[in-house]
Amino acid sequence: MGLEELLALPATVNVATAARALGIGRDKAYQLIKADEFPVATLPLGSTVRVPTVALWKVLGVDKADRSGA
Repeated sequence: MGLEELLALPATVNVATAARALGIGRDKAYQLIKADEFPVATLPLGSTVRVPTVALWKVLGVDKADRSGA
């Protein structure tokens, strides 16, 4: 996933999208979440898990200047 696509993500994303951004598979992402080893904070919402985009950006090293286009 490129920077432009990362910056266009909504406020939260599903695990599959977060996994793609991190360069891992969906199944591996869920394994890491279950083991409490996923590198990004997750939001459990009932049977759904969402990943805050800002936290994903932080782990990937996307900084404020990248987001503002500066």
